[in-house]
Amino acid sequence: MKNKILILIGILVLSSCQNKDNSKNIVKTIVQDTLSKTLGGTADLSEVSEKDNKAVALIRKQLQVLLKKDLPVMSKGQRFFYYDAFDLNNDQQNEYFVGFSNSYFCGSGGCSGYILNNNGKVINSFTVTDFPILVTTNSSEKFYNLLMQSRGTFYLVKMKNGKYPSNPSVQEKWKGQVPKETTSVLDIQGKKLERYSF
Repeated sequence: MKNKILILIGILVLSSCQNKDNSKNIVKTIVQDTLSKTLGGTADLSEVSEKDNKAVALIRKQLQVLLKKDLPVMSKGQRFFYYDAFDLNNDQQNEYFVGFSNSYFCGSGGCSGYILNNNGKVINSFTVTDFPILVTTNSSEKFYNLLMQSRGTFYLVKMKNGKYPSNPSVQEKWKGQVPKETTSVLDIQGKKLERYSF
């Protein structure tokens, strides 16, 4: 850990000799973000793009609002999330799948999470879901249908009246094999997504 911090400080010193324009100094932004995560114990020292930083900041801000009543009773170890981006409605802007994997948000039926639009507005909250979530090639109301798993069973979740149902386990059970054309999102274990504090 000490060596990683020394490396980060070295990169920060080198980056401070570069152009001071923050909009073009991606290295400095990455180093500062990684250093703060290292000190906070949530760092994954892989590269993080400026676009990712904006998405993380947007999600953090929204979670502070959505979970305002929960924050006082949550431990520091429970205040983290994972996210994945996917354009659910082909508008050239990603929506954000936000998931959790700790005892505060997860139970025997699965975990809770959110789907946010590109501006951070909640499209949907969901419960009792196991990750990953699968995006199909079929759509309803211009949004792709989802296959969400709860307790080992997949359920077909379709957009209806501008929302996906929040509890997938009361939706239509998926019969047969999962189509090969699906895209896996929020694969917390398989993709080794970075964990972010909020």
